[in-house]
Amino acid sequence: MTDPLLLGQRVLAILEHGQRDATYKLATLMALIEHSLENLPAGPDDPLTVPIPELAHRVLALYWHQVRPFEGHELAQRRTGSRTRIIDATKALREVARAGNSRLSLELASGRAPAAYTEAIERIALALIKQPLPRLQKLPGASRNDPFLYDDSFLGENVSRSSVRAHGDAIVLRPGVATALARLAGLLKPALEMMWVEDVRRMNKFLESDVPDVAGHLFGRERTALAAVRGPYKETFGPHCFYCSAHLPADNPIDHVLPWSLVGIDGLANLVLACRRCNGDKSNALPAMALVDRALSDTRLSALDDIATQLQWPTQRERVVAAARGIYRGQPPGVPTWSGYKHSERLDITFSSWWIAQI
Repeated sequence: MTDPLLLGQRVLAILEHGQRDATYKLATLMALIEHSLENLPAGPDDPLTVPIPELAHRVLALYWHQVRPFEGHELAQRRTGSRTRIIDATKALREVARAGNSRLSLELASGRAPAAYTEAIERIALALIKQPLPRLQKLPGASRNDPFLYDDSFLGENVSRSSVRAHGDAIVLRPGVATALARLAGLLKPALEMMWVEDVRRMNKFLESDVPDVAGHLFGRERTALAAVRGPYKETFGPHCFYCSAHLPADNPIDHVLPWSLVGIDGLANLVLACRRCNGDKSNALPAMALVDRALSDTRLSALDDIATQLQWPTQRERVVAAARGIYRGQPPGVPTWSGYKHSERLDITFSSWWIAQI
């Protein structure tokens, strides 16, 4: 079985000591972690096929909001002279979808401009094939890659999309790698975000001064963007905290049931009304299974479909379920989970209807 900690150390060693001319390696690894978490194989030692177009979609989603101006500046995500194929493809889709500088979701943009979305995926897939995927496993000074994550022998700068399609248009994570990445998600993702912020600061001289939250801009922690769901949620579910039923003021928080720091899913199925006390106490803690059961109940999801139509905001139920399965399967038996203000309970997946239904 692949040792998650040893694999994590190896990945970080390559990223810390290798050459990072752009943030693309970080984005690629984050996308691999997300895919592993949401598509966890049945056995811990099983390999996992990762379609390159699916990986390209996840990379596009990471840059989708990042390419908007920050403090009046466009943030460089690569050193001078490096290619900007991924950034250019993202910007082109935003322009065709008339996204401007708004927080328009990628899901809605792809529906507005399906042909442009398909073109963006193709361009990003080609960029991944040529650079970050074949370079992600190479230590500085090494004459060749050490493919401990996946076989990259058919990837590289001179490779065409057609030749990669002949290999199934996918990479295959080696046995045990997907499970290890999923289990390390809570540790690796914050580390990758820190590296990403450091790289962006290094590539943008104006960020050396005291500026507002650049990490928030890069990774979507702009809570005001979630305010649009507050009114419809209160009309549908009542002005009460999802966790403790306390009556809510006008400006109450919107909480991610599965922590944003772990999965970053803004779909309606992962969003609930919360009071400040519960929101602050829960923070990034893993919720008890009973809370996930309530969030994914058929009654609630049926109501969310109407809100999704009203706001043109995706529910992402399937993604939330897949992420939850990946998260909880990677937890040690009996791990504490947050069950309410100042309360916790040991993890027990025995009686979860959504869990059983998805096995």
